[in-house]
Amino acid sequence: MPKGSNTPVPATALRVEMGWRPGPGVPDADASALLLAAGKVRSDGDFVFYNQPAHPSGAVRHEGKRTADGRVTDTLFVDLARVETTIERIVLAASADGGTFGQVPDLYVEVTDPATGQVAARFDNPGATVETAFVLGEFYRRQGGWKFRAVGQGYSSGLEGLATDFGITVDEPQHAEPPKGSTPAAVPPPPAAAPVPPPVTVPPPPSAPPAPSAQPVRLSKVTLTKAAPSVSLAKQGGTSGTMRVNLNWQVHKQLSGWGGRWGGGRGDLDLDLCALYELADGRKGVVQALGNAFGSLHRPPYIHLDGDDRTGAVSSGENLTINLDHKQDFRRILVFVTVYEGASSFADLHATVTLQPQHGAPIDFSLDECTVPSTVCALALITNTGGDLLVQREARYLVPERGVSPQRTIDHAYGWGMNWTPGRK
Repeated sequence: MPKGSNTPVPATALRVEMGWRPGPGVPDADASALLLAAGKVRSDGDFVFYNQPAHPSGAVRHEGKRTADGRVTDTLFVDLARVETTIERIVLAASADGGTFGQVPDLYVEVTDPATGQVAARFDNPGATVETAFVLGEFYRRQGGWKFRAVGQGYSSGLEGLATDFGITVDEPQHAEPPKGSTPAAVPPPPAAAPVPPPVTVPPPPSAPPAPSAQPVRLSKVTLTKAAPSVSLAKQGGTSGTMRVNLNWQVHKQLSGWGGRWGGGRGDLDLDLCALYELADGRKGVVQALGNAFGSLHRPPYIHLDGDDRTGAVSSGENLTINLDHKQDFRRILVFVTVYEGASSFADLHATVTLQPQHGAPIDFSLDECTVPSTVCALALITNTGGDLLVQREARYLVPERGVSPQRTIDHAYGWGMNWTPGRK
């Protein structure tokens, strides 16, 4: 689609994929959506992005990133049939993290019908240069149905500027920095967008808007990479309360690279999020579903496994909760994941780890592609460094020897020195 053009889309559940080609010097990017009534959000709840992944109505949710086939994609799910009648437009936006969109090659947004796989709309290469945020497209109501418009409107003020322009209250300034040695150029004002058609006349009684957020929206986040693999929790504001560790995943092929077959469908794959811990007084142990060792949040080990999930959905997945009010009681925590059943390795599995402190910026990272027959992966090592907790990205696939359990394998690799016995769940 050329910039400014529009096309009808089915008023049903749609997958909105923002994608680009990664490479050296290419910044990360994030997809977001704003649900608008009369050109503005009704409350901060109408903003869906990585820190606020689901709209209260259930009509829009952020499903997360994956890397496959030489590109990175960040996905939104939009169910137009569930959009409240007061919402006239859904703006589909992107923000660059650590650079400008001129450094992001082959940027596109694509709308597909997941039920049929048919592409309903696609907008490629919006002509970005120094912008740090972009409105790529929008859904809008037209004569009782919905249309998609290719917009291509840029912002030099990043996600904060884009969000505040539509009425979002942001808790702290977020200023994008230009690449070293360069001077940021002013972004020319975009051409006037085509008038938005009025909403359908005589609508049914409007739904109540989402409840106002208790606090302003927090935009800050930290993405760990091989080049920058660690971060201090204290520096990100994560000094108290709880911290949720979430693992979500997607399976993209039926056959693993090591001869194992995904068990007939995504629901048959069972991954277990676990944690080895060593407390300040020397006590050691494991939190895992195997053996029903779910831990405890308010007594040692101050780590609790929330449940056992088999879907990998970004809204649920596998979750551990760590009580940061007892950070002085921790010496080290190793968060890891095992394949319990449904596959012979992590091949063809694309997973994201998110650590969300109650009072700090979220920390996330993606796992690299698995190229070895691994059934256990060390995700993150959290170490007490004298009053602060340092989070270290591990993303390390390990290959158990024949007859050796994944737990013993990771224990040996990190020197925990525990005794292991067979267990069930």
